[in-house]
Amino acid sequence: MVLLRKIKDRLKKIIPRQKKQKKIAQAAPLKIRRGAVSRLGKKDTVLGTQELAVGKTKFSTPAPVPRGIPRVIQELPAGYGQDRVVLQVRDPWWLHSYWEISGGTRDRLQRELGDSFHSAKVVLRVYDVSHIAFDGKNAHRYFDIEVGFDSTSWYIDNVGPGRSWCVEIGLRLASGKFIVISRSNTVYTPLEGPSWITDEEWMIPDEMFARLYGMGFGFGRSSPVGKVWQERMRRALFSGVLASPGMASMSSPAKKIPKPRQFWLVVNTELIVYGATEPDASVTVQGREIKLRSDGTFTLRFALPDGKQVIPVEATSADKIETRTITPVVTKETK
Repeated sequence: MVLLRKIKDRLKKIIPRQKKQKKIAQAAPLKIRRGAVSRLGKKDTVLGTQELAVGKTKFSTPAPVPRGIPRVIQELPAGYGQDRVVLQVRDPWWLHSYWEISGGTRDRLQRELGDSFHSAKVVLRVYDVSHIAFDGKNAHRYFDIEVGFDSTSWYIDNVGPGRSWCVEIGLRLASGKFIVISRSNTVYTPLEGPSWITDEEWMIPDEMFARLYGMGFGFGRSSPVGKVWQERMRRALFSGVLASPGMASMSSPAKKIPKPRQFWLVVNTELIVYGATEPDASVTVQGREIKLRSDGTFTLRFALPDGKQVIPVEATSADKIETRTITPVVTKETK
């Protein structure tokens, strides 16, 4: 009886304490930390509420955009209301062009042309403008592609790698007249293989050739050139400007040669002349016939001493009927 009474007294103390803890547990939110569940006190109540709110957003859809706030348009516009055509290179054999003809331009052409407008064709005119400054009329050749008003881009088979190209978008009337709406940029199609150009051909002015000739044959009675020319060449070759330590031993032994300094400076210039014509034409530069490449182009490298150089370039057609001459004049002054 005494044992039973002690158990009852013990239970009377434990049961009220458990009920009080249960009420506190129901009022406080849960916080999960490292897999263990613990009750939060008053200090951590706000933090636990925020973590629960963040966890819920992981599985919820974003809130709709409130009315009155405009959405950002991601798509590009169909046009910009201006006339333009752009040309770009795809590979040595293909070009790509895209363009825009504004509605205002179309309406204006329709008013100006009247009935001729309905029979006109929208044409992409492709020009070969290799090695020239294109002015709209001096292209080597051109061809037309009918594209229509609804088209805005086109792939072009240029049939010519290693060339420069330009296009115009416009209207071709039934009479054959071409009305330009816009002209593109100029592009260059690369070669389809390794370049055949290994080096420019050298052309040496007469004065420099004489110097090299004299150095090769030497000076004296056995020299094939005259004494006056020899003396002039000696002064030029063995002056302080042109002489080198290896050449100094050829000068007079009576003259004391100063020891050369280590500091030095050399400046020289060259001139490159290039052009193009029909592949079967004959071309001379300064009266000397040169060899053209397979596409009619040529490149020459000139030494460029001080003074004036006149370089006449003359091309004659294969049938000997037409001849054209262009004469670059170059003047160099070294100070």
